[in-house]
Amino acid sequence: MVRPREFDRDEALERATRVFWAKGYASTSTEDLLLAMNIGRQSLYNAFGDKRKLYLEALEQYQQTSTASHLERLNSSASPLAGIEALLLGLIADDDEVRALGCMGVGAVCEFGATDAELVALRKWVGPVLSKRLADRIREGQACGEIDASIDTQETAAFVQMTMQGLQLGARAGGDAEGLRSMAKFAINRLRKT
Repeated sequence: MVRPREFDRDEALERATRVFWAKGYASTSTEDLLLAMNIGRQSLYNAFGDKRKLYLEALEQYQQTSTASHLERLNSSASPLAGIEALLLGLIADDDEVRALGCMGVGAVCEFGATDAELVALRKWVGPVLSKRLADRIREGQACGEIDASIDTQETAAFVQMTMQGLQLGARAGGDAEGLRSMAKFAINRLRKT
């Protein structure tokens, strides 16, 4: 007879995500996960498979949540430029400990690069969704005269996404909120119609 699960799977996944986010995949031990999730080894294997499968599920959920948050900020204003600014500034947490975590997705890229096919496949749906909406907002900003009409929308969308990654790496490296906000505003000012 199979024993019923004695823990909340979603809560355990959230706790595992926090550990992977803070430490990365390689530096997270199974013991770290068991302690954070407050479950036994067999429960981990029964519910999630193994450490690798748990990491992939945690990263996928993290990416879905963060992408939805990015899109919400990007669409938060009638002004396209204000939406892009909200997107960038929203990456910068006031809390030093939260800010120092950076981004779990960027951390995965730093840890694995393009060598892991499963992680590359996970990233393939995130980038284009955000890139397309960024390009749309840039075109909207050009049409209403907020954004320089001479800049290429695809290149500018890629620039904004690289700025996002840079801000998150800067945060992970210990950048202070004020300095990171200055960099975000510098990037926004490059888009303005002069």
